[in-house]
Amino acid sequence: MGLSGGRDSVALLAALVDLGREGAVSALHIHHGLSPAADDWACFCVDLGVRLGVAVQVRRVVVAPRGEGVEAAARAARYHAFAQEGACNLLLGHHRDDQAETVLFNLLRGCGVAGAAGIPAERRFPGQRILRPLLGVGRNAISGYLQGRDLPWIEDESNADTALSRNFLRRTILPPLEARFPGAGERLAAAAGRFAAADALLGELAGLDWERLSLGETLPLASARSLSAPRLANLLRGRLRHLGWQPPTASRLDEFVRQILAAGPGKRPELHLPAGRMAVRRGALCWIATEAL
Repeated sequence: MGLSGGRDSVALLAALVDLGREGAVSALHIHHGLSPAADDWACFCVDLGVRLGVAVQVRRVVVAPRGEGVEAAARAARYHAFAQEGACNLLLGHHRDDQAETVLFNLLRGCGVAGAAGIPAERRFPGQRILRPLLGVGRNAISGYLQGRDLPWIEDESNADTALSRNFLRRTILPPLEARFPGAGERLAAAAGRFAAADALLGELAGLDWERLSLGETLPLASARSLSAPRLANLLRGRLRHLGWQPPTASRLDEFVRQILAAGPGKRPELHLPAGRMAVRRGALCWIATEAL
């Protein structure tokens, strides 16, 4: 499991010990080196492991932002380190309040159904499964549990920085929402489950449309044009996910769909993406990976 030393991961580790799983779990603390207190956090986690009878490893990572911001770069470095451990199951301490913040944050960014689905309780990758068993538990309940167990946790000083969007939502937006609409955070988190179900249905529809209309690894233009614009966009988004490509923004994808549906003879619309491009070739839509260019 991932052990930052914060409230949520400490609670998850303690709960696993209470369930008698200390012999079946090991903890990994990622040392990002971003805080002056980073060394102290690592020592705290090792000491906590000794107290609870769980092996704790510390791994240092290099956080090198490439235009995506420090938070995103740290997250990428962290997940890369987790993947390198080779554990079949990775447990993380995200909770219900994290889910509510994520749903609200993604909606404000203009994300679609997939973004509104928030944090998945389970996600599978080749050779690894990520589980978040506390996703239905609120922050206050977690604090009460730790206080009852007389277990301390670390408060990351960056959590108070409201210049960071998630902290702004957590500290400035959600409290008055809860005051005006009691249970707002819980309902936002519950909505994530409904959005996730809708996203799964859209994924199934995309798969059915692909099986029915595709020809090998291509999609004939005539078949593509038999679909409505929203349904074609859904099919293309589903195909990109199937290939492991990051889908574009909704506005870019909608514009590409418009070009496909309106393109006259000789027109060859293309949509360039980091992993490759979607392009019309010989009367069909094809996917060309970057390494094949």
